[in-house]
Amino acid sequence: MEPVRIQKYIAESGLCSRRAAEALVAAGEVYVNGGKAVLGQKIEPGTDKVTVRGKPVRALAQPKITLAMHKPRGLVCSNSDPHADATIFDLLPREWARLRLFCAGRLDKESEGLVILTTDGDLANRLMHPSNDIVKRYHVTLEEPFPAGRIGQLLKGVTIEGEHLQVERANLLNPSRDKSSANLDVHLHHGKKREIRLLFLALGYPVKRLRRYQIGAFPLRGIPLRGVKQLSTKEISLLFATPRPHFTRDAAPAPTVHED
Repeated sequence: MEPVRIQKYIAESGLCSRRAAEALVAAGEVYVNGGKAVLGQKIEPGTDKVTVRGKPVRALAQPKITLAMHKPRGLVCSNSDPHADATIFDLLPREWARLRLFCAGRLDKESEGLVILTTDGDLANRLMHPSNDIVKRYHVTLEEPFPAGRIGQLLKGVTIEGEHLQVERANLLNPSRDKSSANLDVHLHHGKKREIRLLFLALGYPVKRLRRYQIGAFPLRGIPLRGVKQLSTKEISLLFATPRPHFTRDAAPAPTVHED
């Protein structure tokens, strides 16, 4: 077999994304033939012995499959969380449950909406790498109405414990006469852990419900709650496509929110 870079080999084994594999190599967790691996190092699959945290890694003979899931609240986006009662992987039909899939961009336990699962390490890396500027859209429901006059604060952002949190775009959905609404449409290109929730909380508006309804130009629409859909090549390309210009906030209908 052709030599491949160590991080690509680990990603294609289904263990994690390429980005996560690079972090493992940088942290000294990866060894090749008993020696510590370095980033960019090439190995020969089937000949060289690769271990991650002491456990052998082998390339899996599995197809490249990408799935879109409508995640419900209450499930974590992990297949290795010993503290979780249930994960999104419990929703997979039998034919996909046997594959080594991982999330290409997670949602926290209490959030819902569009999650991408894939066996393709390269695809996962492209989806999660911040340089690709992939737009992710969210419907955010707050505990109380948010005034239009404070939208600028969402765009400017706040710094919490050295971490700057902000959104790229925010629109009120169906605002009232006083130009406020408890429902907002929010766009992010990056998405740090719980960023939207922490940002609104810092401004004094706790999030009641958060739902991701689009990635790139690919919408959640048509996938029922807890449903899973295999994506075609064309649909995968939509994940990287620039979405159409959005509606104005005064005319914006709130996206449908399904109850669990």
